[in-house]
Amino acid sequence: MSTTIEQVQPKEVFRWFAAISAVPRGSKNEKAISDFLVQFAKERSLEVYQDAALNVIIKKPGTAGYEKSPTVILQGHMDMVCEKTADSPHDFLKDPIKLIVEGDMLHADRTTLGGDDGIAVAYSLAVLDSHSLAHPPLEVLITTNEEVGMDGARELKADHLQGRILFNIDSEEEGIFLVSCAGGANTRTDFKIETEPLKGTALAIKVDGLLGGHSGIEIIKQRANAIKMLGRVLAAVKAEQPVHLVSLCGGAKHNAIAKDAEAVITVEDSARAVKTIETITAALQAEYRVADKGLRITAKAASAVPQVMFTGAVSKGIIDFMMIVPDGVQYMSMDIPNLVQTSLNDGILAVDGDTVSFTISVRSSVKSALDEIVQVLQLCAERTGGSFTKLSEYPAWEYAPQSRARDAAVQTYKEITGKEPVISAIHAGLECGLIKKTIPDIDAVSFGPNLYDVHTPNEHLSISSAERVWKFLVKLLENMR
Repeated sequence: MSTTIEQVQPKEVFRWFAAISAVPRGSKNEKAISDFLVQFAKERSLEVYQDAALNVIIKKPGTAGYEKSPTVILQGHMDMVCEKTADSPHDFLKDPIKLIVEGDMLHADRTTLGGDDGIAVAYSLAVLDSHSLAHPPLEVLITTNEEVGMDGARELKADHLQGRILFNIDSEEEGIFLVSCAGGANTRTDFKIETEPLKGTALAIKVDGLLGGHSGIEIIKQRANAIKMLGRVLAAVKAEQPVHLVSLCGGAKHNAIAKDAEAVITVEDSARAVKTIETITAALQAEYRVADKGLRITAKAASAVPQVMFTGAVSKGIIDFMMIVPDGVQYMSMDIPNLVQTSLNDGILAVDGDTVSFTISVRSSVKSALDEIVQVLQLCAERTGGSFTKLSEYPAWEYAPQSRARDAAVQTYKEITGKEPVISAIHAGLECGLIKKTIPDIDAVSFGPNLYDVHTPNEHLSISSAERVWKFLVKLLENMR
């Protein structure tokens, strides 16, 4: 007999996870889920605020005996990354996420689950909806557009937030408390397209079969980036004969490792080009036989080709940029073992009108190293004929030597499990950094249940871990007198 989401424990949490999964909530498509949260609060006569960025703050008084306790902020984000398999008919703008329970795992039908950070929203709504849990005064803060640059947290004002203890529920490994995160910058390099009449033989090149993944959390796994792989293939062909680009694209999200990319090119000797591509394909598959063994690169005669191609100069500049621009891990931390200090991700390659653009995100827990890589990207753009723009930047969340939030979380975890939690940092941006910039004296810690393959169609959540973290959260709030 199969298990449905309505049967999964804790029911008070997964009831709300199912409810928000029925509301499309991809990044920048959050009006419906934001209004859902406002309506939830109004139906319970809870104080609620919705700002211009669609961030929502819901307040609930402390229970008996906690009326004068320090206010605690529970925080997560309402948006999700929208990825699906090639055969999925899912429309993220209108279709609910189809939830599937298999043993201890909750996942979706060939799409991302939205566990990051739907579980934080579900936990928070369960607390707000409860009439029996003991807790201090609460401010539930649910932000928008976290996955595409933490825009909601960036626009947040402190006007309606009195709490100075913040529990961010956006971590993905149970028993690991995050107390610091990387800062980052999003950049774009543009190339102006100039064309000439098509000549030569047109080839369609495709890179796919890659695992992809979160560009902060999974970058340490050194998986192949499809845009970088395409650049290496094009450079190999260009080294032997002139290459003209006709079209190209790759990746989907700035913070997701690109798992597919493709290009149409013209060459004088297609047989030689195909042989070159086969040779470089074998070399790349050998390189990534452990990290990304599914890597595929194909080349075949192109169909429905337009009558123009990029000029030689523009094609050369773009291919050179793709080849020389760095990607992946750049520096490891010298303070925390096995922590990436600095990295970058070539996230999106797209053509918009007469412009080819590369969206590249940079992460680092060291500001000077972040600035260095941004400067490297600018130099790569300038040397190859592109124009460079730094789109946005967000601050790191630095470790606090003294923290009541951290101490309470550690003590509660030990009380429940008898074990010491791991105190760690993450090579990814968390909203804690931006919230702390807005409220400098905020005291924060981040935790969450076990999530796997986040931001991929194989994303899934451990149900038993979610239940244990729920019990931990309940006890943690009880301890916050």
